[in-house]
Amino acid sequence: MPVVLIGPMGAGKTRVGMRLAASVGASFIDTDARIVERYGPIPEIFAERGEPGFRELEREVVAEALHEDAVVSLGGGAVLDLDTRRDLAELPVVWLRVTPQAVASRLAGGGRPLLVDGGIEAWRRINAEREPVYASLADLTIDTSRRSVARIVADITGRFGDHE
Repeated sequence: MPVVLIGPMGAGKTRVGMRLAASVGASFIDTDARIVERYGPIPEIFAERGEPGFRELEREVVAEALHEDAVVSLGGGAVLDLDTRRDLAELPVVWLRVTPQAVASRLAGGGRPLLVDGGIEAWRRINAEREPVYASLADLTIDTSRRSVARIVADITGRFGDHE
């Protein structure tokens, strides 16, 4: 059974997911990376297809990943899809939270399409809109702002150790 990491851009889902997968001997799937491998850079997908077109591709990749025995990191907006939310109801889900202060340096110069025109204020708005969804899906919530990756991984394995 996979463990799924959700949360906003810059929360550390990829770093934590890679370390978690290594610690439990599982494979790691970053759904954003898989989208890039198959369809090209995310900013280009947004430019060519818009956000709705990106979300269609994302749903396809997420649905596939959630059926693999792996640690899965979802893009921040993947939880907006109702089918994805239904899929997550049966899986262990970890919400990685982060404060705006901590995320500002993590996102600097990243070129994320949803932040291009608004920077950290856009991040705050997007995060505020998505937080209720993250909260409704999470079996475990961890703030990554000031925690080491090792400690976060230990917290997750402590909670879901039998599931990996």
